[in-house]
Amino acid sequence: MYWKYVIKRLINGVIIFIILVFIYSVIFNVQLEQTVRTMIEEKVRAEEMALSTGNMTPQQIKQYSQERRDHYYRIYNLDKSVPERVLINTVNSVVFNFGNSTIIKSSEGSMDVRTIVFETIPRTLLLFATAAIIDIIIGLLLGIKKAQKPGSGLDKTTSVSTMIVFGMPSWWLGMLMMMLFVYTIPLFPSGGMVSTPPPEGSMAMAGDVLYHLALPVLTLVVLGFWGRAFITRNIVLGTLQEDFIMSARARGIPERKVLYGHAMKTAAPPIVTMALLALLASISGNIVFEGIFSWPGMGNLYWVAVEQNDIPVLMGDLTTTTMVYLSGLVILDLIYGFLDPRIKVGGKE
Repeated sequence: MYWKYVIKRLINGVIIFIILVFIYSVIFNVQLEQTVRTMIEEKVRAEEMALSTGNMTPQQIKQYSQERRDHYYRIYNLDKSVPERVLINTVNSVVFNFGNSTIIKSSEGSMDVRTIVFETIPRTLLLFATAAIIDIIIGLLLGIKKAQKPGSGLDKTTSVSTMIVFGMPSWWLGMLMMMLFVYTIPLFPSGGMVSTPPPEGSMAMAGDVLYHLALPVLTLVVLGFWGRAFITRNIVLGTLQEDFIMSARARGIPERKVLYGHAMKTAAPPIVTMALLALLASISGNIVFEGIFSWPGMGNLYWVAVEQNDIPVLMGDLTTTTMVYLSGLVILDLIYGFLDPRIKVGGKE
């Protein structure tokens, strides 16, 4: 039954998520503990300096410092064995309890990792999801047109353009677009999400964000829709050559109904997969691309966390993007059977 398959896929998704978070915890455990130990020593030294001005003897200060150090070790679970510490970090990450960052702060000054990550996600989605939606729409429309008239002038010219543009690195095209539309023809700002100082008023702020968003979105769309159109063209063209399409045309069914009522329904699963994976990829951002346009998204946050060795933020970034991506894959797997009844989803013959 389908509901059993749904439960199985959900359980598998949760298990895979826990395993991946456990791997992250193992990889970053040593660095995380080094950071925590350094922070504890700094706190203990600060307390020692405060006590040195009092009437305590050096021996009493030393004993008090050791007691405080043991206290902090118990708080941060450093008194436990390595497997226990890794397991505790895994459980905390799975429930999104990342604690506080060591250096990075949110725009409001908070050091809570969840606040920092959840503040950054909308910025990445605004850029990459907007670009993905636009290039999906353009790619689908162009791909369908190419499939309707294979070998035409439109099909040939766009296929050549696809080979030229699709292999370009996003950072290289981004730099070319900046040189053209920022310095040669100054139409757009050089980077960032808002102007400095930011404009006053919600409408002015929204307009300023869209102004800064235009060039990176344009770059991503120019880079992405060619390949999407080419893939859509091949999928739809293969479907149009099936026997049931020929039979529908022979019965005199209008071409528009054949295309959108028969062919597109059959070609929907791989097209939906392509579109959903593009949207899921947008959650993680792009380190180099966001760096070029100084966009404060998840990719930029990841790079800053690596540079500043802020392991809690790094764990929060990786765990969040992993959860969203796995959730999308599970959802995609569940809806696949609805779009194509030929796909078996755990049912019996």
